[in-house]
Amino acid sequence: MEYAHTPVMLDQVLEYLNPHAGDYFIDCTLGGGGYALAIAKIVGPKGKVLAIDLDEMAINNAVSRIKNNPPISNLNNIILVNDNFKNLAVICDKYFGDQKGIKLNGIIFDLGLSGAQLKDSSRGFSFQMDTPLNMAFGEPADNSASRIQAGKQTEHLLNNCSKHELERIIWKYGEEKFFHRIAGGIINQRKIKPITSTGQLVDIIKKAVPKKYQHSQIHFATRTFQAIRIAVNDELENLAKALPFAVNLLSGGGRIVVVAYHSLEDRIVKNFFRKESKDCICPPAAPLCQCHHQASIKILTKKIVRPSAREVIANPRSRSAKLRVAEKLTG
Repeated sequence: MEYAHTPVMLDQVLEYLNPHAGDYFIDCTLGGGGYALAIAKIVGPKGKVLAIDLDEMAINNAVSRIKNNPPISNLNNIILVNDNFKNLAVICDKYFGDQKGIKLNGIIFDLGLSGAQLKDSSRGFSFQMDTPLNMAFGEPADNSASRIQAGKQTEHLLNNCSKHELERIIWKYGEEKFFHRIAGGIINQRKIKPITSTGQLVDIIKKAVPKKYQHSQIHFATRTFQAIRIAVNDELENLAKALPFAVNLLSGGGRIVVVAYHSLEDRIVKNFFRKESKDCICPPAAPLCQCHHQASIKILTKKIVRPSAREVIANPRSRSAKLRVAEKLTG
């Protein structure tokens, strides 16, 4: 399957990253390779782009795209890594460790689910198809044991978690107001038959929510599917872990660009940027600073950047995208 994925706000991302010949960048979420390939063309043979993705299918697709694109393959400047960006510091040390003291010029995160993953019926991400449950980003390219294990993790969550834990997941990660009813529906259904498919889960949600809710602009299953996916993949925890590493790896003047698609991940980025752009993070009532915290970045996007109306028409997936940028302080 071709890993088709359109990079969101590519022009804005490149404008903020501001790559030059010989620069070093990390794309923490390779996906379809749109950002990585665009940056690679600019940094040229003396620069490097370290591109990370947990999805082996994305890596294999990038290998093929690079091989079939002589202007890019001849540059020999893209390093592909099949790993989780939460391991950013270890990955960077592994591939750039021999270049002592190297600091990066920019890092990009394009968070969430790709169009290719959503369309792949074997993934179980979509509520539009009745497929086996999976929802794991770390999906191998073949039907190996790890593919089966990934699906079992999602099934285990739905079929074994307590009602309280299901409520917590659906509310915390999906912000679904009918979390009580949906969790109850899951508990009742699994007493009759284990939940193993997306179709079963959609049916449970449909029966649990009011009929009026079933015809709202946002599909009634969207928030619950999002919640389970986030829980299975530890998405928010991984992001919170990676952001400090990313800033530490940047050179003075280097930039971190994050594209988020829902309020939970965007809130993590916003709060991290705010904290790291302040010299003191003591409570306002504190008479003297006790934290000795020093600002490490300055925020370049005082307001979130959104895609243009034209881009949303061309790529509907971009409609919820929110772009934030910060720059590493010098010294």
